Amino acid sequence: MCCRLEDLRDKQVICIKDGNILGYVGDVEVDTLCGKLVSIIVFGKPKFFGIFGREDDIVIPWCEIEIIGSETILVNSVINRPIKRKRKISNIFYSN
Repeated sequence: MCCRLEDLRDKQVICIKDGNILGYVGDVEVDTLCGKLVSIIVFGKPKFFGIFGREDDIVIPWCEIEIIGSETILVNSVINRPIKRKRKISNIFYSN
């Protein structure tokens, strides 16, 4: 199967190990000396509609890609993102 770089941008990236949808391919990294595709880059999710920037980008090495399908790319790497937890503020104003 032949694929252009433009076609890669429309593909959704999914992790095989945990089933997480990582996002869509935003960019690629190419080694210009040997002309090989080194990795794909999934841009981080926007924070508060993009006003507060983005999360870190996910760089997936080419060797971690298992299958490139017509609509999705399955990768074999696990990406650990920090989980944001709500703070408990109920005891700030009241003392025990």
